[in-house]
Amino acid sequence: MLTLNLETAWAEFLDFVKLKQSIVEYTNWLQPIRILKSSEKGLVLGVPNIFVQEYLLENYSKEMANFFPPNNDGSLPLFFVIEEAEEEVVVEEEVSSQPLDKEPVFDLKLNRNYTFEDFIEGPSNQFVKSAAIGVAMRPGKTYNPLFIHGGVGLGKTHLLHSIGHFIHQNNKKLKIQCITTEAFINDLVEHLKSKSIDQMKRFYRTLDVLLVDDIQFLQGRQNFEEEFSQTFEALINQGKQIVITSDKPPGQLRLSERLTARMEWGLVANIGVPDLETRVAIVQHKAEKKGLNIPNPIAFFIAEHIFSNVRQLEGAINRLGAYCRMCGMDVTQELVEKTLSEMLQFVPKKRITVESILKSVASMFNVRVNDLKSTSRTKEIAFPRQVAMYLAKELINDSLVKLASNFGGKTHSTLLHSWTKIKKQMENDEKLRRQIIMTKQNLEI
Repeated sequence: MLTLNLETAWAEFLDFVKLKQSIVEYTNWLQPIRILKSSEKGLVLGVPNIFVQEYLLENYSKEMANFFPPNNDGSLPLFFVIEEAEEEVVVEEEVSSQPLDKEPVFDLKLNRNYTFEDFIEGPSNQFVKSAAIGVAMRPGKTYNPLFIHGGVGLGKTHLLHSIGHFIHQNNKKLKIQCITTEAFINDLVEHLKSKSIDQMKRFYRTLDVLLVDDIQFLQGRQNFEEEFSQTFEALINQGKQIVITSDKPPGQLRLSERLTARMEWGLVANIGVPDLETRVAIVQHKAEKKGLNIPNPIAFFIAEHIFSNVRQLEGAINRLGAYCRMCGMDVTQELVEKTLSEMLQFVPKKRITVESILKSVASMFNVRVNDLKSTSRTKEIAFPRQVAMYLAKELINDSLVKLASNFGGKTHSTLLHSWTKIKKQMENDEKLRRQIIMTKQNLEI
């Protein structure tokens, strides 16, 4: 009975995590874990490597304590077995009579969702995407090596896998390996243990394309860096294609001067934070793939408040979609604010005054500040004045009476009426919404 309860608890825990993670994160970290054995002592879980085990324990120990009854010492009734390590030992025993120069077999593992077609292009990534496509079309002939750097969750891994997909589909004979730096280190350790390091060297140094993610994890690991450098040199000297990603440019990494110089030899391309329009396009694209209908104003709201990380945008859409499906609800701004409250970001604003609002609105609507303060009731003046009143109430924490006095002695009821009118009109007037967004952005610069 306890065995069944433990297996059920694990399934329920996975369902819980799916709502918190993006599909990519879940696929990379949780999906590879499988139940090997269940007994009264606990659950034996098979993991592909030590990093998956550490990720699970570091990020979800508290949550798992809610699903699994802890032991008397407070530990969880979970045990881990690294399956790849066991499989390699078995294989070595079985092929011990085989020739020593037999090469190991490595599967090309690429995320099926990471293709050029699914990569949303914008001003911040247009150049680096073009470079990636150039490399994919003519591996080893254009930019070699290609070094892509940028912040977390901006699409470096997406482009790396896109290159792998394109080359694999169009050049079946080319030998490709796409791997993280941590996985490379892990491979090296395992082959040192099994005394098969020469096999690993032959495999990597006979590749046609090597795609390496997160090279920054090579910092401070001199022995591993030396082996990678030798592999790098061997491939470059043969004209083989290398693509590397990092969170920093080569010159800012704590690596040897020789390796740094080699990585700077080809093309170093930065991938930046996407602008608002690109983020909106990403939101709509991700939502469409999941069959989720997000009205344009709400897509703008999400993109305005999740602005530094594309991965977070994807996670937001996953969470929103799951909530809507379970509750049978449509996407509204109120639902977004409730469901994504922990993810929404608000940039600290510099001190905004009524005068700065008047100047920004006057510039946007091509009128004079004095006109906005006047008693003129012409549409060309009255409407921008109402917009300024709306922004004053939204952005300044002051009494309505005091705010209204800055608009040529208007009353607080006039300001409140203007605020109500503009707020309602924004729901259906996309042009007005964009004008107000740009006015706010000008105020925050």
